[in-house]
Amino acid sequence: MATLNPRQQEAVRYISGPMLVLAGAGSGKTSVITRKIAYLVKECGIKAQNIVAVTFTNKAAREMKERVGQLIRGNDARGLTVSTFHNLGLNIIRKEHKRLGYKPGFSIFDQQDAQALITDLMHRDYGADDGIEGIQSQISSWKNDLISPEEALAKAKSPQEQTAASVYAHYNRTLKAYNAVDFDDLILIPVMLFREHPDVLEKWQFRIRYMLVDEYQDTNATQYLLVKMLVGREARFTVVGDDDQSIYAWRGARPENLVQLKEDFPGLNVVMLEQNYRSTSRILRAANTLIANNPHVFEKQLWSELGYGEPIRVIRCRNEEAEAERVATDIQTQHLKHKRAWKEFAILYRGNHQSRLIELKLQHHQIPYHLSGGTSFFARQEVKDLMAYFRLLVNVDDDNALLRVINVPRREIGPATLEKLGTYATLREISLFKACDEIGLGEHLDPRYCERLQRFSRWLDGVRQQCSQGDPIAALRSMVMDLDYENWIRQNCSSDEIAAKRMGNVWFLLDALKNTMERDETGKTNIEDAIAKLVLRDMLERHEEEEDTDRVQLMTLHASKGLEYPHVYIMGMEEEILPHRSSIEADSVEEERRLAYVGITRARQNLTFTFAARRRQFGEISDCLPSRFLDELPSEDLEWEGTDDAPVEQKQARGNTALSDIRSLLGR
Repeated sequence: MATLNPRQQEAVRYISGPMLVLAGAGSGKTSVITRKIAYLVKECGIKAQNIVAVTFTNKAAREMKERVGQLIRGNDARGLTVSTFHNLGLNIIRKEHKRLGYKPGFSIFDQQDAQALITDLMHRDYGADDGIEGIQSQISSWKNDLISPEEALAKAKSPQEQTAASVYAHYNRTLKAYNAVDFDDLILIPVMLFREHPDVLEKWQFRIRYMLVDEYQDTNATQYLLVKMLVGREARFTVVGDDDQSIYAWRGARPENLVQLKEDFPGLNVVMLEQNYRSTSRILRAANTLIANNPHVFEKQLWSELGYGEPIRVIRCRNEEAEAERVATDIQTQHLKHKRAWKEFAILYRGNHQSRLIELKLQHHQIPYHLSGGTSFFARQEVKDLMAYFRLLVNVDDDNALLRVINVPRREIGPATLEKLGTYATLREISLFKACDEIGLGEHLDPRYCERLQRFSRWLDGVRQQCSQGDPIAALRSMVMDLDYENWIRQNCSSDEIAAKRMGNVWFLLDALKNTMERDETGKTNIEDAIAKLVLRDMLERHEEEEDTDRVQLMTLHASKGLEYPHVYIMGMEEEILPHRSSIEADSVEEERRLAYVGITRARQNLTFTFAARRRQFGEISDCLPSRFLDELPSEDLEWEGTDDAPVEQKQARGNTALSDIRSLLGR
């Protein structure tokens, strides 16, 4: 415990009741959680298999598990659960699938799968293709707030709400027939199960002797209820969070869950972690002063022993192009003059659209960079389609894969046919693919639709046979041509150029499959193994490996949460950008202030804000107002540039000096 400060030690050692650890940015909360798990196992005699630690991302869960593994060796760590909320919910559904009425291999619909199903339902029942994203978002909100389709329908006031509630009911019914759940169901279904079956809840409460929850301020209503149910009356838990870093209201997060804890658990012990191990005192003073403008139930002040640090720069630029140019040349100068690695710099912004200009400038100055939050290759629609075909070829029981591709390209097999197919498959306890060819299906479906399903299953069996008997890559290429997939893509693209790029991804995927087979030194990799390797490839890990290389990091403020960099630039510090126009109109600037606070507390040594005096938006050039958040920072800690009324000659001279400095550093 020598390396922990007194507050951290208190948080680790307290186990006699419910605990809230209010952990400020950079205050070592992961150390507290991992040390507490080790303390529970080593000092308190609680077996690892009876401890559950929950966080929000796979990356955080992996890191936590690795750090616990260094503290608890061998068999002592066996059975420990460190997972995301959704993985915990998935585990509960898997264990209780019979009670819930699901077959063992149920499918999980991601956002794209869900959107495709809602689109089909809307198209078939309402003849509408508009407003699908809004309805999908509304269904997600209802699920996160524990509102059933029946309740949604009863509360609906407008025709739009009635339509959304009807689609919600049909969507849920279809998912069940498909033996599928969506992402929101992974939390909702366990909560409903525990509500309706107290014996099942009691079993899980008995299994979980202690629970730890990270990033608690990001929990929504169902996640809060899941935790509350699992910890039960004994309330042996520790939750760690920071109300000042709650920036996900748009996806259902409720920072008020921290306040709710005090009401639901009157004996709650609250410990504040205020010592920051990341940033200089000046940066922390700016963060504290800014966030003090938000109302607080829990007051805390971050402090540091890392020295007062450099002034915070605020740079006013002529326009958005000058802003991007200034940031790029500034980073280049720092890199050359002070020998700072590229990866020490991060450029943060409010919206993804702001990255375009800075990318061009970094490319122009030959500065290597990594853009976080781009669409991964395996998340692209055409790649997911082909991967689903591949998965179905090697595993006919993969219901989710069949549902994705059975109507891609269109085969006139709609959701009503698939709902009946799903009901029949559940009745027979077989996969959807096997059900396609059964004679008994004719009792549930019109012969026309049975014939379409049989044609599909027999065609795919033919492709499978070609793969096993000859060159599998050639067989898959032939399958793509036989599907007329290129024409399907062209029909669903806004231009031939986009269609060509997407088709290029299809051929790239086939090449990747071929390379996976050829790279195997034993020469034993068959097509099934190669596909399995691609299916199991963890894109997150590949993304993290990319981040380890020496490149400037570009990302949104939302994506920066949990990260830290020696030198941080926050661009676009203007009214209607940060705070965002929608938040000003909705009078919800508090979350935008928390977003700015998150950005500030990413910086370890140097922090720079930039803004444009004029900006082109919607085809027009308009004057910009500096962000109100700049006025809320301590003025004595800021060093302003570009706001003086110096003569043009002086400004040009200053710019020429900066350029000549760069040239001399480059040896030109």
